[in-house]
Amino acid sequence: MEQKEQRQMTDEEKLRHYREAYERERAKGELLESKLAAAGQEEAQLSGRLGRIKGSALWRLSKPLRMAVHWVRRTKERLGYYGSIKGILRKLDAKRIEQKARAQHGSASFPGAEEAARQGKEVFSRNVKFSILMPLYNTPEKFLRQAIDSVRAQTYTNWQLCMADGSDAQHADVGAICREYAEQDARIRYRKLPKNEGISGNTNACLAMADGDYIALFDHDDVLHPSVLYEYMKAICDQGADYIYCDEATFKGGRTIDHMITLHFKPDFAPDNLLANNYICHFSAFDRDLVAGVNLFRSQFDGSQDHDAILRLTGRAKHIVHVPKLLYYWRSHADSVAADINAKSYAIDAARGAVAAYLKEQGYENFEILSTKAFETIFQIKYEIQGNPLVSIIIPNKDHREDLERCITSILEKSSYGNYEIIVAENNSTTDEIFEYYKKIQENPDIRVLKYKGEFNYSRINNLAVKAARGDYIVLLNNDTAVITLDWIEEMLMYAQRADVGAVGAKLYYGDRTIQHAGVVLGLGQHRTAGHSHYRVSSSNLGYMGRLCYAQNVMAVTGACLMMKKALYTELGGLDENFAVSLNDVDLCIRAWKAGHVNVFTPFAELYHYESVSRGLDDHGEKAARYERESEAFRAKWKELLVKGDPYYNPNFSLDRSDFALRLE
Repeated sequence: MEQKEQRQMTDEEKLRHYREAYERERAKGELLESKLAAAGQEEAQLSGRLGRIKGSALWRLSKPLRMAVHWVRRTKERLGYYGSIKGILRKLDAKRIEQKARAQHGSASFPGAEEAARQGKEVFSRNVKFSILMPLYNTPEKFLRQAIDSVRAQTYTNWQLCMADGSDAQHADVGAICREYAEQDARIRYRKLPKNEGISGNTNACLAMADGDYIALFDHDDVLHPSVLYEYMKAICDQGADYIYCDEATFKGGRTIDHMITLHFKPDFAPDNLLANNYICHFSAFDRDLVAGVNLFRSQFDGSQDHDAILRLTGRAKHIVHVPKLLYYWRSHADSVAADINAKSYAIDAARGAVAAYLKEQGYENFEILSTKAFETIFQIKYEIQGNPLVSIIIPNKDHREDLERCITSILEKSSYGNYEIIVAENNSTTDEIFEYYKKIQENPDIRVLKYKGEFNYSRINNLAVKAARGDYIVLLNNDTAVITLDWIEEMLMYAQRADVGAVGAKLYYGDRTIQHAGVVLGLGQHRTAGHSHYRVSSSNLGYMGRLCYAQNVMAVTGACLMMKKALYTELGGLDENFAVSLNDVDLCIRAWKAGHVNVFTPFAELYHYESVSRGLDDHGEKAARYERESEAFRAKWKELLVKGDPYYNPNFSLDRSDFALRLE
């Protein structure tokens, strides 16, 4: 193949090039400084005006009315999408469904005598012994007996219960109860420790007593489902699992497990979710080899020792399996973390330390770990940007000057990251005003207009623009978007730069501040192709188990705002041009996932998305027919994956709703 020779730049040309780049960046900085100064002056003027208003008699007299108005606004904001009559009815329906679904996951899910006997007789391909570690400290008798009884009730019988007791002299009854059980059942081992070693030391003492093939972690005041070890054996023998976890529920104090406060249905293994918060938690069981040569628990992380251990163990594991069944019941009482993190406030610092230690072990430096509004131990992680790579922002456009101008203006005025270019992929515009705008914006050396000719094909347009992009990273961006957060590029780039990450998506809002995009779920919606989670909920909503407040792994993100390495985009073949309008972004993300990458949704890059302004909605006529054709092609291409289900969306959730409503059997 003939290769074109590229002329090398002379030193003088290089110097001129660097000077021009410097002048552009300096101009941007001066513009930002002037805007900040103007904003400061405006703030001072408004503050003075507000002070005068608040000092008036009318302001004091109108206080009751203002409070009433604020209450209505806050209520509407909290309800978000549910603020309408239709939405309120939908929420009531969701509560009705949840009440029915809850009954499926409590004691009603326990196997009857016949099923328990069948499970107990099943012969597996491996003979695995589980060593269940249960450290003790001043455990109330009722809680202790319920915990031990739930182990003895296991339908899979090859287990041992290892209990190391650090209780003080005033709680000698703990030892008496344990010795009573040990005399009745040879599988139960008990050891009284000379002194309390804390949760980590006591658990490590339990491990020293264990001789099982798999280790399982069990709190002294919780309850196991009778079939949990049976289900774990199936995961080990059928899937070769060396680390296993399940779904769990929190139940109230001294009540039965059916008084569930929270039902936590988890995704399959999601490394970014785990860094942000210990979503795996209970009931972890793992191959003994994973802990060989290292301490299971490290005392410096007491209070968050589970998170530290789970990060390290999953990092070593070769096959992590999530059993999507509610098989662990976490008791919430006055002294437990389940009731109030402040009961063990040191757990917050320990959790942050555990994540920091793991990140350092993985080679990360100069990162920040910040608590989020969802919970003190749900974190935002800010990674260091490596270098100053050029980011190419690609915006397909046909006419719609007002939308495009709003989008580009927001990028220019609000982006704190300076090293980017904008490529407008012009496709068959007809209005004079848009071509006038093209001339205007191309006066900026960082903006180019690339012409595409031919029938509309979103995938083909973007693929053409990506080929022309100079950046190491590309952002696919709709023309009907507008930037909200200043560091939106940095927040996406910090993930896109990682070798293991495919696509990165942002949090997008409609103009009314309800959510348009917070990650894509495979199979969600009436077409059973893909849909957006948390669709139309308020911007103030924390999301299911805080999911709207931390970066997490998802199967796909929307192409309305998607960042990816240009090299990876090219390697994957870009957007599939058979999907001319719809589902091309989801298809790209799936291919990235199949190639071994994780896709990330981050709520810390926020934009408005005035969806479908450019091309209209797909709900009638030829557009609806075209969408159905593309949906059918998508279902055929990804049939196996659709049948298996989205690994980041628990199968206990309904595919008919985007609000994480439980599925009724």
